[in-house]
Amino acid sequence: MSEQAQSLISLTAAELTTNTEGWISPLERAPFPVSALVGQKRALQALQQAMRSRSFYSHAYAALPPGLIAQDIFSEVALKLPFPSKPRYDWVYLANPNDAYSPCCVWLPIGSAEQAVMELWKLLELPLNERADQLSYIQGQFPSSSFSHYLEQIKDKSFDDLPGNELANVVVSYEGNAPSFEFCQRVTASDLFGTIKVQNIEGTVSSELHLIRPGAIHRANGGVLIIDAAELLTEQSLWRRLKHTLRTGLIEWPEPGEGTQGIFYSPEPMPLDVKVLLTGPAELFHQLEVLDPDFSNFFPFIADFSSVFYVDESEISEYGSFLAYLQQETRHRPFSSEGLASFLEWSTALCEHQRELSLDAIRLIQLIEEVDALAAQDDAEKINRDHVERAAQLQRYRGSRIAELNWRQIIENQIQIDSSGAVVGQINGLTVVSMTGIEFGEPSRITATVHYGDGDIIDIERKSELSGSIHTKGVMILTAFLANLFAQREPMPLSATLVFEQSYHEVDGDSASLAELCALLSSLSELPIQQSIAVTGAIDQFGNVQAVGGINEKISGYFEVCKARGLDGTHGVIIPASNQSNLHLPAEIRDAVTAGLFHVYTAQTVYQAAEKLMNMSCGDAERVSDQSIFGRVRKRLHQVHHEQESPRSGFWSLFGKN
Repeated sequence: MSEQAQSLISLTAAELTTNTEGWISPLERAPFPVSALVGQKRALQALQQAMRSRSFYSHAYAALPPGLIAQDIFSEVALKLPFPSKPRYDWVYLANPNDAYSPCCVWLPIGSAEQAVMELWKLLELPLNERADQLSYIQGQFPSSSFSHYLEQIKDKSFDDLPGNELANVVVSYEGNAPSFEFCQRVTASDLFGTIKVQNIEGTVSSELHLIRPGAIHRANGGVLIIDAAELLTEQSLWRRLKHTLRTGLIEWPEPGEGTQGIFYSPEPMPLDVKVLLTGPAELFHQLEVLDPDFSNFFPFIADFSSVFYVDESEISEYGSFLAYLQQETRHRPFSSEGLASFLEWSTALCEHQRELSLDAIRLIQLIEEVDALAAQDDAEKINRDHVERAAQLQRYRGSRIAELNWRQIIENQIQIDSSGAVVGQINGLTVVSMTGIEFGEPSRITATVHYGDGDIIDIERKSELSGSIHTKGVMILTAFLANLFAQREPMPLSATLVFEQSYHEVDGDSASLAELCALLSSLSELPIQQSIAVTGAIDQFGNVQAVGGINEKISGYFEVCKARGLDGTHGVIIPASNQSNLHLPAEIRDAVTAGLFHVYTAQTVYQAAEKLMNMSCGDAERVSDQSIFGRVRKRLHQVHHEQESPRSGFWSLFGKN
């Protein structure tokens, strides 16, 4: 074997999942402060900068990954930043002495609206010559420029001089401190912008003061309005209306009855001073930037929240605050040390990285509730490792019906996959299948044949229009690799054909390119490949093996097939070395590795993988040899060149011509 083969690493069971040993002790030093915001420094900095900016064109978009609970996130954000401390007011609509259909909008000191209306009522009950003291009292007790202006208009009016039967409608009022933000999750025209109802009295349809109903934007005035962006964009008119409102700084009321009745009733617009936060996925932010030129003008800040906690960038004790938040939400019994270690392994598995922990609160809450229920069934005081692993097994079992049907087809040889012996030009690649929202891994038989030609590689998947663009790119790269090895000085007189056998759906991705290349080398060198070892990995033009996705599903799928047929110690997989940090394999696979029944190998180059699969060193691509893979390929190419150059070769040899 060459030096490349010696560096092919067989991973131990401990390397197949997260090493949580150094995390347990710091996380058991409870109590921790409760926080749903750990690991969100970048997002908090963006929000802080947005809050400091006071113009109408300095709002923010909060990109929240699925699993983060928005209400909890923003409740804590309001405490940590804090949100802008602008003056907050009560808002009242009062009968307009000059226009029955246009009530006056008045702001009042926070928490004073009800009392102010009562004092105004008293003023109007007094005779005109006895109002001076009451008027002075009101103006001193409720300092407000808009209220003072209204008092000037009605100081010499009586109830009879005011239109309608109503004096006032308190649309926004607070007791004590106003909330720092208003969260509008269900976004409709009435929920966001308010509405004016109509009434039918003896056949007459009309609107009055008490029928003015505020929306979230009125309640948030002076504070922060948080809107679900996806909900907002379900109606294009709402998005246009919001932009207009932010641009003008006025909240205009809709027509009464939402335009279904011919009624004129137009309350005075409410002045607006609000900071808007749109929430939604990051993809939606970038779509809006492209589709609406105005979007970046109003929302220049993106608060990009993370769904993972990077252990190497923060103290692990910070994650203890997130665990305290989960405990507050679920009220679960405490973890044992082993139970906590297993839970952390599960958390990193959600991230598919051994140095990241999940912040997906919803999925973790669901898991904890299931784990806690199992502990309750056992009358256990603490959640231990067995409870977590049983819950993980149950989750896999519930979601594996379709996967098991596919694996059964392989086990019953309806889909041919050899997992023993050795075959020339045939290899087991590892693929991920996505079906009805379920993802699972399974092996796929890849075959390669060689024939006289001009060095091109025919991808049958592409010819049959079943190849995605990335898979096609992968085949082109492996073609370039072979050309670089064997066709630098003279053309290759051999062509090859590649195919995924018994595959009837589109094949995409470059994760099979390592397996395809090994199958081609096997066919060119006429060396058999061990069928007990499956392969996944992408390659570059120089033969370096690159990381791929779905690594855990791929390994688990092949393991299930081998387990059903009987593990004998020869079974295993070759994966890119750069994927080692993504491994989170179930305990069953780790136990098989410990027992020597299954192996997980990591490769950095195609040379290492080929040597393991064909049990021979790659050797020198320029030298003819029967003792190396490349030497055998070179020998075959020389033979073909000699046959092509021989005057008695091919068709003319039948006639004995020289």
